Amino acid sequence: MVTNKPSISLLIATYNWPEALNLCLASVLNQRLMPDEIIIADDGSRAETTDLIESFRSKFSIPLIHVWQEDNGFQLSKIRNKAIAKASKEYIVQVDGDLILEENFIADHARFAQTGTFVSGTRVQMSDALSKKLIAEQRTAVSVFSKGITNFSNGLRSYPASTFLASRYKAKQMTYVRGCNMAFWRKDLLNVNGYNEAIVGWGREDSELAIRLINSGIRKRILKFGAVVFHIYHPEAQRNQLSINDAILSDTITNQVKTCKTGLSQYL
Repeated sequence: MVTNKPSISLLIATYNWPEALNLCLASVLNQRLMPDEIIIADDGSRAETTDLIESFRSKFSIPLIHVWQEDNGFQLSKIRNKAIAKASKEYIVQVDGDLILEENFIADHARFAQTGTFVSGTRVQMSDALSKKLIAEQRTAVSVFSKGITNFSNGLRSYPASTFLASRYKAKQMTYVRGCNMAFWRKDLLNVNGYNEAIVGWGREDSELAIRLINSGIRKRILKFGAVVFHIYHPEAQRNQLSINDAILSDTITNQVKTCKTGLSQYL
């Protein structure tokens, strides 16, 4: 059990949506407990995103690192691996750049961290109208009581409830994770070679990584009623590669795969 706060790298994945990333980074500035560094995993965004990140550098007292790769389609596994390789802290909290982080988000993850485990959190969905309003006003003030929240319970915080549910919530659903809100010990990611870059396009990269961690003896815990994030609405991504990705995930489960051939190691 971890009793002291681990050093934390906050990894934020983004692609060509600086308006959302603006709110995400602004919400990081509002954290009661700051991470030790921020790493932007940028899957080929245009110059507007680079300019936005540069504009935030002077606002943070911690390193803000921009890891960019050329836009060659949806390659989230690859850019996350490149970002993890740059991380210098022992614990990686992973989010997407289309989230507003509640002010206790980092503190909740730090308190929940436990050796021999990885974590998947949950998210609160916001309506299109609410999302557009917050973007237009460049405002991060949102709560479970805001008009346009669709799953109220995911926005509640309770330390006793989150502790009780940690190993119980969806315990039998091995592949259940939310890649937009996860946390890992960096050494555990190194051990399984990070994300599997055979998975391209939308879907299953997080579940496949989770299964390899489980196969390696790392327990999954769910952080419910804590580490709250509000998801900025957008249309769903195309899922052209999903059947291929499903087959890779199925093989990982069936053959109890613990590592991947093309992963994190190539960037170290």
